[in-house]
Amino acid sequence: MQTTLAAAVTLEGVGAHSGRAARLVLAPAEAGSGIVFTRFGGVDALRAEAHNVSSTELCVRLGSGAASISTIEHLMAALRGLCVDNVAIDVDGPEIPAMDGSAAAFVAAIDEAGIVRLAAPRRSIEIRAPVRVADGAAWAELSPAPSGFSLDVEISYAAAPIGRQRLRLRLTPARFRTEIARARTFGFLSDAERLWREGRALGASLDNTIVIAEGRALNPQGLRFTDEFVRHKMLDVLGDLALAGAPIIGAFRSYRGGHSLNLALVETLLATPAAFAFVGADERPRPRGPALLCASR
Repeated sequence: MQTTLAAAVTLEGVGAHSGRAARLVLAPAEAGSGIVFTRFGGVDALRAEAHNVSSTELCVRLGSGAASISTIEHLMAALRGLCVDNVAIDVDGPEIPAMDGSAAAFVAAIDEAGIVRLAAPRRSIEIRAPVRVADGAAWAELSPAPSGFSLDVEISYAAAPIGRQRLRLRLTPARFRTEIARARTFGFLSDAERLWREGRALGASLDNTIVIAEGRALNPQGLRFTDEFVRHKMLDVLGDLALAGAPIIGAFRSYRGGHSLNLALVETLLATPAAFAFVGADERPRPRGPALLCASR
């Protein structure tokens, strides 16, 4: 069945790109509402769906002008990772706060609020035929996998300590909590210095970003996982795929992907009716065995 939060919960922090303080309120919403963002005091509501994305440069931004909201991907990953379908989100500022650069704080907030079931079946997107997008050597694809939802993400960087990393997971809420949610965003000090000169990444710091220079992470506490980089890329994938507007039943795989490629895949999928079908929770029995991530069959 569809879910929402049991109560409202508030988070405060600083936007990684704007450097501005932001206050965020997550509140319960009715079945069928989906994930909806609103700027405090505004009247323009933005559904978290691919057609409302206006930019994927450095982060994912919904809308434009005074109503736009940036850096939604980690929050979206937390909501999808914990199978929360309907939430009203008010943001006091142009950007979701970075917190520690992962989805951990959003998971904690969702746990504080609690999750409740609603009296309506969940609708999912079942992949029926492969869909693939590419940009040079980079590519991403979705293919049928009727047993649930799985992710296979591979990254490749020339610089240490990243190098080439690959992670494959059949994702469940429990695995999201323990293996993905705490993975932080990362970047190179040389890039950060350039972005600062351009007036961007103004809120980025060692508190919310793994900063790499001279072949090592500069963060005093080190890495949370030996392969934290690919785990964070998987976190981003989950947040980006959530913009399809419903949980996906299928297998995702990518090589050297990013927000732009992930969103292109979602848009290509939704523009290819023969590649998917909407299925409801009341249409087919759930599979036996471990719970699958937001599966409807």
